[in-house]
Amino acid sequence: MTATSADRPSPTGPTLADRALLEVGFRPFFLAGAAWAILAMVLWLAALAGVVSPGGDAYGPLAWHAHEMVYGFGAGIVGGFLLTAVPSWTGQPKLAGRGLAALAGLWLLGRIVMLAPDGVGVAVAAVVDLGFLAALAARNGWQVRAARNWRNLPMVAGPLLLLAGNALVHADAGGLIADAALLGNRMGLAAIVMLAALIGGRIIPAFTRNWLVKTGRGGPLPVDPDRLDVAVLLATLATLAAWLAFPDERVTGILAGAVALGTLVRLGRWQGWRTGSEPLVWVLHVGYLWIPVGFALMAASSLDPAAVPQAAVRHAFGVGVVGTMTLAMMTRATLGHTGRALAADRATTAVYLLITATAVLRVAAVLVPSWYGPMVELSGAGWMSAFALYLAAYAPKLWGPRVGG
Repeated sequence: MTATSADRPSPTGPTLADRALLEVGFRPFFLAGAAWAILAMVLWLAALAGVVSPGGDAYGPLAWHAHEMVYGFGAGIVGGFLLTAVPSWTGQPKLAGRGLAALAGLWLLGRIVMLAPDGVGVAVAAVVDLGFLAALAARNGWQVRAARNWRNLPMVAGPLLLLAGNALVHADAGGLIADAALLGNRMGLAAIVMLAALIGGRIIPAFTRNWLVKTGRGGPLPVDPDRLDVAVLLATLATLAAWLAFPDERVTGILAGAVALGTLVRLGRWQGWRTGSEPLVWVLHVGYLWIPVGFALMAASSLDPAAVPQAAVRHAFGVGVVGTMTLAMMTRATLGHTGRALAADRATTAVYLLITATAVLRVAAVLVPSWYGPMVELSGAGWMSAFALYLAAYAPKLWGPRVGG
């Protein structure tokens, strides 16, 4: 009797889904990063309720929360994006298989040791946690140098700035530099915002133009990058540096106001209001809009820090820019790189609406102290719901094979 496929023993080794998961950088990092976004928020809300104390005595719950949102979740998603985009931009080989598994494992090990660093000591926690960003920067640097593609040097500078900021957080915990954790976490946030400003300015007009042309929309198309774009990006970099060095000074507020205005002008030239029928496109414009909102809050904070605390700036950047832009790119990259149509379904649209509402609620919690408790709880629930819905809709796409093989 001839054996059927059901009668034959299963092949040993990784399944096709396992191989697909390690095919390219966005797959394991988007999957693990989204899961960590949920778990880290659960732990933070539990810490606010006095149930747990993540970060141990060395870091403390507040510094741990800021660190894990920036250097855990944020850096992980940035890593997944860069490991996918940089090889494409430079024409160099992509990291896959065992190498990708090792890098993802290093990121995951960092999350584990940062949960309870007292057990291993600050020195060990720092080495493990910093290892991921060091390896990411080295990988990107090697590819940019090999291709002599100097235009993409910011893709090396970004992870290096994250590495430096992360080192400050660990130096504070280890007693080497007093009160450095806040600066370190702010530096990491500034680095991701700068990457979002730079990469967003490259891809949002292009994606918008492609969609407008494909759908036959008449009227003007997004303006090609020119000197205005370069000037605003340089001003953004200078203002973020001033924010790190002199967050409460009037000069920082003046610079921030100018950047907010300049970024709004750039955003207006990209025709985002004409993309309302495709959430996959308009969410990019909404995410980028949080950049001028953050800088406007920075300007207002320099005038009246009591009414507009710095926490409003950090959450406009952290939840608004980072949260929205990461989900926008996670959904788009997952669809495009797995062979699916670039169109948002109802679940994807719900993810965008949830993260937008979450950002509004979290900033409002800072600006309206009487609403703080309920707003924090609602925004935390919105954050977890957005990433949980992303996982429900996209996890099978991330670990499964590309459509069409």
